[in-house]
Amino acid sequence: MTKPRPTNRWAQLAFGVVSMMLIANLQYGWTLFVEPMKAARGWPVAEIQIAFSIFIALETWLTPLAGWIVDGLGPRRGPRVVVAAGGVMVAIAWVINAHAETLTMLYVGATISGIGAGGIYAACVGNAVKWFPDRRGLAVGCTAAGFGAGAAVTVIPIRMMIVATGYADTFFWFGLGQGALLLVLAACLRAPDVHDVLSKVQPKIRQATFSSTPGQMLRSPIFWLLYLMFVMVSASGLMATAQIALIARNFGVADSVLLLGGSTLTVALIVDNVMNGAARPFFGWVSDHIGREATMAIAFSLGGVSYWALGAFGSNPWAFVACAGLIFFTWGEIFSLFPSTCTDIFGPKFATVNTSLLYTAKGMSAWLVPLANVAVLTGGNWSTVFAITAVMNGIVVLLAIGVLWPVRAAFRRRAVEAELVTAV
Repeated sequence: MTKPRPTNRWAQLAFGVVSMMLIANLQYGWTLFVEPMKAARGWPVAEIQIAFSIFIALETWLTPLAGWIVDGLGPRRGPRVVVAAGGVMVAIAWVINAHAETLTMLYVGATISGIGAGGIYAACVGNAVKWFPDRRGLAVGCTAAGFGAGAAVTVIPIRMMIVATGYADTFFWFGLGQGALLLVLAACLRAPDVHDVLSKVQPKIRQATFSSTPGQMLRSPIFWLLYLMFVMVSASGLMATAQIALIARNFGVADSVLLLGGSTLTVALIVDNVMNGAARPFFGWVSDHIGREATMAIAFSLGGVSYWALGAFGSNPWAFVACAGLIFFTWGEIFSLFPSTCTDIFGPKFATVNTSLLYTAKGMSAWLVPLANVAVLTGGNWSTVFAITAVMNGIVVLLAIGVLWPVRAAFRRRAVEAELVTAV
């Protein structure tokens, strides 16, 4: 029997990044369609945005199921089947959006697109952590950056087409186009198998030589420690990133002309998106060299200082842009550091479903975001909120160095001992 030819893992990474870019505008380009739908259909904005909430919820919470399917079907079929199915669902969803005459149909479209996008996200992140044991942080960071910054490629064409032909035609043709491209990419995707030499370079980060099943991982205290840390950092970041316009107006700088005629808010949004995208591969690359916990300590310490500085100096337009940019830069890396750490600890075989289970922490953290508004409305202010988020980041730093590091070392020692016993 002829041995299968090894696959170029950098090509696999590129396929995953492009796949993530193709689903980025489902989340980040949605805002362009809201006002045109309101004008054409007469639907209230709040009811239109329920569709967005449905998409985010399903894109987050159903990724473990998609990951389980990917890992269950095996390295050659799993990523292809799930990404192809996701591409079909994305196309169907946007065609439904194009023809939806009721809010109910819009919600159906959001349901289908959320399931499809979640499957693609899970498959691509799972592929990245499996193909790159030596550059896991960088690979996952590049993949996550594709989702975080990928919409920048299509924002201008989508906006122009909405103006030229209307939102319905834009939904229809972009949906079909994105779905078709995802089908092509899906045919090229696969995870590594026993014949693939992943790297001749030994990873600098110690990694598990065995793979924990999802059940074993969920019974491990170290997983729940990672989950708690993810929730705390994600919540603190979402409190700022989801409400940056409101915060700018609260500080009185939103409409201040800052650069080349652009307002402080406009400049901040551009800087924030660039910093958010850059953070994911950058801190992932750093963590491949100095370790996950040390990188967490650096990133989250800087994040805590950034939150405090925004609360203290945010009334100055330039300070607002700088501090907000640093917040995005020290928040976006959670999508590279945590999946990498999870796979380092629990192994690659079930990495797609395991990292997806950890990713649900993003959905959990979203429930904490309204607490910031409650704090402001009940007599506090945004400076108080930022002081709290700075403390939250400080706590995660202490957990990374004082708890995660030694607990992870003890976990690794027990795993080695168990392997030795099994070998005897």
